[in-house]
Amino acid sequence: MKIATFNINGIKARAEALPRWLDEAQPDVVLLQEIKSIDENFPREMFEERGYNVETHGQKSFNGVAILSKLPLEDVSRGLPGDEDDKQARWIEATVIGKQALRICGLYLPNGNPVPGPKYDYKLAWMERLYQRARDLMAAEEPALMAGDYNIIPQAEDAARPDAWREDALFRPESRAAFRKILNLGFTEAFRARTRGPGHYSFWDYQAGAWNKNDGIRIDHFLLTPQAADLMRDCQIDAAVRGHEKPSDHVPVWIDLDL
Repeated sequence: MKIATFNINGIKARAEALPRWLDEAQPDVVLLQEIKSIDENFPREMFEERGYNVETHGQKSFNGVAILSKLPLEDVSRGLPGDEDDKQARWIEATVIGKQALRICGLYLPNGNPVPGPKYDYKLAWMERLYQRARDLMAAEEPALMAGDYNIIPQAEDAARPDAWREDALFRPESRAAFRKILNLGFTEAFRARTRGPGHYSFWDYQAGAWNKNDGIRIDHFLLTPQAADLMRDCQIDAAVRGHEKPSDHVPVWIDLDL
């Protein structure tokens, strides 16, 4: 089962690029972030005609997450538990039924800038709620994953110019510590389980020729429970997609599971 995560930075802006990538890559399941659309306006037909079941958790103009799946989806839920007053559409989860059930959680973690300030406070509070949900997933002792745009640069090697990010919310010590706290529950960070070393990125800013300079950062991640990690055959970043026509500033990251 090929599962991808992709921050598309607006479904309208990616109306041509996203279907083209789907036709080329043929993922079974895709977790989308920043769809920037309310549920009613999401172009479901574009994906349903390609054989995908579609579930969305949208928001006007901002945020928004979705699941596309060629396999049946069950027990869909929307919104990260822990704060009923949080109206930002950043979390969706469902069970995918393949050879066995897999719980998939798609997330768009808050950026948190500027630091300090209420946006950074929200980021850290959201990550504490994420930790609680991650703990529950781990306690279930079943195949599960959390994937998406984490807006976290885990290590210095995950940025072309780490010094430029030292005071940014994506690389602040508190942000990275909150990410490690989740990993330390026993999750496997899929890409780093397969690939070591610098030079591997999933985001390049639109500004200052970042793509041409390979001035990127790696902020899109898969975290797998041990039961899911045992099924992993591969994990790759489709970096070349950034060079296509009308690209997102992110590129797809995908895993292959024996499911």
